[in-house]
Amino acid sequence: MTLALTFDDGPSPLYTPRVLAVLRRHGVRATFFVLGVNVEKYPDVVRQIVAEGHTLGNHTWSHPKLEKLSTTAVRRQITRTNEAVARVHGGRGPSLFRAPYGHFTPAALTSCADLAMRPFRWSIDPRDWSNPGAAHISATVLDQARTGAVVLHHDGVLSRHTYPEYEGRANRTQTIEALKAYLPRLLDRGFRFTTLDA
Repeated sequence: MTLALTFDDGPSPLYTPRVLAVLRRHGVRATFFVLGVNVEKYPDVVRQIVAEGHTLGNHTWSHPKLEKLSTTAVRRQITRTNEAVARVHGGRGPSLFRAPYGHFTPAALTSCADLAMRPFRWSIDPRDWSNPGAAHISATVLDQARTGAVVLHHDGVLSRHTYPEYEGRANRTQTIEALKAYLPRLLDRGFRFTTLDA
């Protein structure tokens, strides 16, 4: 039984290292869908993700609503992030892509095809970005865990100036506490964790 953990919107110098510490404690590998703007700001955190055996994916440069952008602008959101990751990751850009909000527009899918990138959504969404409580996050994952499932979490936070709807939600502590609670239980059930490029 295998499933995949994924983390969006990072890296964050505050939360990503704490997520990594929990994953390391349990020997779990995950996929981190990073924002280019954060890769540029926090390259050392990106290097830590890679050094600990995790996979990087592309989550655009600045988390826009892709349906509001031109085809050229969508392509640039993706390629600019690939370039930022490549600068930090020894010339290698990511081969995985997740659209913000899961909105895979035709322009995004065409760009993925042209760039030989695989688009990925998720199948378990505990809505951790809304801070529903660690118990809710943990219970949702435990209830819905199935072979082949892809869990959506967030280790980064969006700018409250650019995204005012996230005001008061710029905290990933609940996600970290939920990981501490449910990872050992899933491992005890016989689940194993894989990255999306495996």
